[in-house]
Amino acid sequence: MTEAADRYVELADEELDEAYEPPMAIEEYVDQLFERPQLAAHSTKYLLQAIEHHGTRTVVEEGERRERYRFFDDPYNDGEHAILGNTRVLNDFVDTVRSIASGRGKDDKMVWVHGPTATGKSEFKRCLVNGLREYSKTPEGRRYTVEWNVSSMHEWGSGEEDNWYTSPVQVHPLTVFPERVRKTLLEDLEEAEDDVLPSRVEGDIDPFSREAYGYLEERYRRKGRSKIFSAVTQDDHLRVKNYVVDHGHGIGVLHSEDSGAPKQRLVGTWMEAMLQKLDSRGRKNPQAFSYDGVLSQGNGLLTVVEDAVQHADLLQRLLNVSDEGSVKLDKGIRMDVDTLVVVISNPDLEAQIQKQAELDEGDPLKALKRRLEKHEFRYLTNLGLEADLLRREITGETGFHAEHLPILGSRGDTSTAAEENTSREIREPLHVEVGVSLDSSRHRELAPHTLEAAATYAVVTRLDDTHLSPGMTLIEKARLYDQGYVRRGDERLEKEDFDLPDDTAEGRNGIPVTYSRDVIADLLNTEPNRSHTELPVEEVITPEDVLDAMADGLIDDPLFSESEAKEYEEEVEIVREHVLEQQGRDVIDALTHDRYVDDETVEEYVEHVYAWYEDEPLEGEHGREEADPLKMKVFEVDHLGRFTDSDYTDLEPSSEVERFREDKVVKALNVQAWRSRDGFHTDEFDPREIPVLEDVVSTYDWSDVQRLYEDLTPSQWVDPPESTETHRLKQKTIDNMVEHLDYTAASAELASRRVMEEVEWD
Repeated sequence: MTEAADRYVELADEELDEAYEPPMAIEEYVDQLFERPQLAAHSTKYLLQAIEHHGTRTVVEEGERRERYRFFDDPYNDGEHAILGNTRVLNDFVDTVRSIASGRGKDDKMVWVHGPTATGKSEFKRCLVNGLREYSKTPEGRRYTVEWNVSSMHEWGSGEEDNWYTSPVQVHPLTVFPERVRKTLLEDLEEAEDDVLPSRVEGDIDPFSREAYGYLEERYRRKGRSKIFSAVTQDDHLRVKNYVVDHGHGIGVLHSEDSGAPKQRLVGTWMEAMLQKLDSRGRKNPQAFSYDGVLSQGNGLLTVVEDAVQHADLLQRLLNVSDEGSVKLDKGIRMDVDTLVVVISNPDLEAQIQKQAELDEGDPLKALKRRLEKHEFRYLTNLGLEADLLRREITGETGFHAEHLPILGSRGDTSTAAEENTSREIREPLHVEVGVSLDSSRHRELAPHTLEAAATYAVVTRLDDTHLSPGMTLIEKARLYDQGYVRRGDERLEKEDFDLPDDTAEGRNGIPVTYSRDVIADLLNTEPNRSHTELPVEEVITPEDVLDAMADGLIDDPLFSESEAKEYEEEVEIVREHVLEQQGRDVIDALTHDRYVDDETVEEYVEHVYAWYEDEPLEGEHGREEADPLKMKVFEVDHLGRFTDSDYTDLEPSSEVERFREDKVVKALNVQAWRSRDGFHTDEFDPREIPVLEDVVSTYDWSDVQRLYEDLTPSQWVDPPESTETHRLKQKTIDNMVEHLDYTAASAELASRRVMEEVEWD
């Protein structure tokens, strides 16, 4: 075996060693429970423990700050099946689980997760399975069941590991105890744990274990043995073992393609050949049952019915599970079940169960509907999340990084760095290798803002345009939902500053991510009709390419009705304008990259304004000095462009200048925090977080460009004459777009052309 092979085998050994522990006697298990009471958790409490294990993080969705459980980011698998968005729905799901786990409400409920395709329902299921599996491998998440050895009644069978048989339905070890004893044990455990959600272990041991228990009990009674329970549960008959939660082991999943009779799909089937071999004493032997139904596999934790409309005939049969916690294998053979039932469906199930709703009390599905606790997944309305999801769909890269979303503190306390990172993630380009043949490929570039364009278009079609605040556009609403605020001039507006209804249908309809993905996939495999003498512009897919293809394909796609296609086609224009504005911002930034006011100058201005406001000296290069009125005036006149010489008497500011300093600079920060500092520390606060400085100092517009570069001729941009100012500036712009803004020379050429086509000097 090579050294590399040794390493992989060693890693596999370590993983299994960490996940499993040796079987133990029932007494040892009980002692362990009093040291770690959480290990006794019933199904819904265990699920809640797994979800809460990784804590929460703060996110912005639909313009609101929300606490999101990291469990749904699929942390064990580097975000392979992270659920993007729908945090409100996930939190409601957790609240439902908590209510069921408490035993004080919703005990008879089945969780119903529904919504249109491509909204994250499949990721929800996979995230649950992944999270529970990996949590069960941790010491704090251990999950236990029992195994039996009836052959050890005989000397010839003693010690044979082959004679140990595990409960096929992961029965809880405490169900072995008589009900009264178990109740006392759990009460003592509750007192030791002091948990607001005490563990509840109800019902009897499973039929398979009951058969083993009954066999051993009968033999010992015939022998006249006292202390029957101790004899039956001694460690050569009964052992407690941990198991890794997975499909068939605590998690049952009924897929859409699964078939068979209802009882077979729910609990399993009898094996006739086994009945003939086993001593059934005139009845069916539970040891001859397959236990391969969804409830058998999910006993102890979670039962999932996928694409539930395909199994609508089973839903009413599941009512007993939520009501009584039991099912029947056959007449007289009952199995107690401890599981959370999760039903997953598209909107077609709702349409089916509502067919006879007008019958009111005569509706045959009324009892079922009362027990279904509905949680609706919707399309994303966050631009950043939609762009991340689209990137994942195109590349197959499933890693999800929570830092893509801004983490907020109090109102108005948002990290500028986090905002810039989020914006950067949305606008970033994407480079893809597209296969041409089995042994060759070509490099394609989705230019900056291309994914942003597709994501913005999709999100805009999902938003309600009938309840917009005065002056608000759908683009502004999309940005508000994405980052929790928008800026109008110097003013920063939060969601609560707008008159927006809380209860809307936003996210129920619109362009799904799968449509955007398919359009881009087609573009990746076709070549645009354009060329350049030096640059591979034919390999670039631009935002305009994607928006045109998305809009053109609507009418022929069966996914959309005629009215939807027409509505969405009209909305593409506002997205085109928005993307052109973003590209224009890039071109201006690249043109004026060397004209920005440096950070040191900005920091110096803020420092002097504070010293002026507090009427206190500040620490300068030559010791303590007074605020310099000349430096402040020069900054306000030359850099900000807010005032002229006439607004000052010599160096004394007018009342208007004073109000500007107080309202736009000083009040934008926390004065008390400033007073507590020993001087100004840029590592503690970025002065560009002051809106008036961030939006004015770092930003130029086309009038500034025209003032700075009088000899620039936009109409010559496509092919500027050599040795002209336009030729020099174009090369400078392309270089800066490549170096600082993630463009390639080819995509910078196309974007700058597109922008300059629209530029007209006054």
